[in-house]
Amino acid sequence: MLLKLAVIADDLTGGMMVASLLEREGVYCPLVTSLDALNELDDRAEAVVIGCKLRIVPAEHAVSEVRSYGKMLLAKGVKRIYYKYSALFMSTDKGNIGPISECLMELTGTDHVLFCPRWAGCTVYMGRLFVNQLMLHESGASRDPVTPMTNSNLVEVLQAQSGVGVGFLPLNIVRGSKSGTSDFLRAKVSEGVSFFITDALDDDKDLSRLAEIAIDMPFSTGADGLPVYLARLLWNGMSRKEPNNILPPAPGCTAVLAGSCSGKTNRQLEIFEKQYPLYRVDLIEASRNLTVINDITEWARRRLSDSPIGIATTLDNVGVARIQKELGGDIAANLAENILGKVTSTLYDLGVRKFVVAGGETSGKVISTLGLDKLKVAAFDYLGGGYCHAEGSDPISLVTKAGGQGEEGFFGQAIERLRLADESLADCK
Repeated sequence: MLLKLAVIADDLTGGMMVASLLEREGVYCPLVTSLDALNELDDRAEAVVIGCKLRIVPAEHAVSEVRSYGKMLLAKGVKRIYYKYSALFMSTDKGNIGPISECLMELTGTDHVLFCPRWAGCTVYMGRLFVNQLMLHESGASRDPVTPMTNSNLVEVLQAQSGVGVGFLPLNIVRGSKSGTSDFLRAKVSEGVSFFITDALDDDKDLSRLAEIAIDMPFSTGADGLPVYLARLLWNGMSRKEPNNILPPAPGCTAVLAGSCSGKTNRQLEIFEKQYPLYRVDLIEASRNLTVINDITEWARRRLSDSPIGIATTLDNVGVARIQKELGGDIAANLAENILGKVTSTLYDLGVRKFVVAGGETSGKVISTLGLDKLKVAAFDYLGGGYCHAEGSDPISLVTKAGGQGEEGFFGQAIERLRLADESLADCK
């Protein structure tokens, strides 16, 4: 096996993003979502991403799942494990970034770990996280209904969920010599620090330096960017495959499923709705309507033969406040996820084989409902890294995205990409 790098991602869309970025580097990197799929991994794989649901589950469950994956990766001879989480460091007050990292630190036998959330507008300075020009606690992440991030000091955030000492790696040390950085880390470890929040403002300048440090470590953590720079070191000078943006076809109908309540997803749905039929689920009404799945199914059945369709549980800020007051945030989130999961099954029965999905939790639900645990991922481009394909006698293609991701015409762009894949089959006949 050629496997040089394994990434454990705390949600599916984030994992897909990393896999697509590695594919863009010419690295063959499938995504798996089960131990069985990991065990049966293609021998040609050079890297692998494991897409999990770790962000908001109980810590003991998350740690248990990660430990199982970690043990299998080490048994396969993997020398470098990367734990990927949100660039916004999104987690509950008690985890799960800290507990998972402690687990993997123990498994890999290291005594210190880097935490590098630098990515796409997110920077870290003096251990504080900035989102564009705002500190984390001033950004939209502070109002997240599930994991509100109200403290910009990542040292404090991580310390609250960790049983080991937490410090930070200052920018001047990051940009200094490699030996100077190593000396700094060693000195801090001797003082009882094991976890280091890394300052990083610039990709090429800072992430490349951090990759040079992390390349010798069996375990590191962060957002989407650092694995790209690790890959460039690991496969430096080696002939790479050409990035692939068109995956095999998935003959069948097309449906958009949106569970994210982000402002961007709402704007994208407004654009989509101008061209295609969209069913907007009223969650309060749905909580009282036992026939809601049947209603959606019949609505879809009448329209699928004519065009792509969309089904959404999304809400604007006013709607989110209303639903939280009426049902509570957790109940509403679970209801939306369950509805879209059941709808996925009915759409599949109606002949849908191309799915465009908005929202990390929703994407995970759709993929698990479809029973997919091994996915070929396309190289990163303007679709944001979510285009993937499940091979087999009855193939399925998906384009997934995080709620705040993508251009306003994202859904139309995704539908077009899936159509082009079907055309590629026709061209070969």
